[in-house]
Amino acid sequence: MKRLEGVRIGLAMAASHCNMARALEAVQALVQEGATVSPILSANLLRETTRFGGPEDWIAQVTRITGRELITSIPEVEPSGPQHWFDVVLVMPCTGNTLAKIANAINDSPVTMAVKAQLRNGRPVVLSITSNDLLGLNAVNLGRLLAVRNIYFVPFGQDDPVRKPRSLDAHMELVVPTIEAALRGEQVQPLLVAWG
Repeated sequence: MKRLEGVRIGLAMAASHCNMARALEAVQALVQEGATVSPILSANLLRETTRFGGPEDWIAQVTRITGRELITSIPEVEPSGPQHWFDVVLVMPCTGNTLAKIANAINDSPVTMAVKAQLRNGRPVVLSITSNDLLGLNAVNLGRLLAVRNIYFVPFGQDDPVRKPRSLDAHMELVVPTIEAALRGEQVQPLLVAWG
């Protein structure tokens, strides 16, 4: 049997354009393990074009991998709470901006609405963090969320401690075991993992 057979995942994608390729590889792994993945995209992914790609690229790839329609607004995702759509919400990539909003209960996007709706039901939220400032001013928000019930983290580490000493990046290849553990109410360990 596949490791995530029948698991309903709300995939909330914040606009870390440089990490989208890695995130999409992890989404493919979720689908291969039997999960039903419902994509929830931030407004910035739907309107900003960068050297890493643009809205058409992300829409096409996410739709192809998941086989599901996109959720792109707060009103579209709000019923996920009262109707219990998801077994787990995965925020991947989770930018420093999104992390700060979650830590401070700011609900202004489909991504943060998905998290709020999931937490209201006492169900797991998994954060796959990536930011150049998580050991800087944003460290207070990371610390706050590390202690919040029903929030779990994909193991992370310093991806470039010499040139980017405040940067942390999740090991997205560990998304599947992190979700398995979160569904049992456990944080997968070790949480801090060195980069190779």
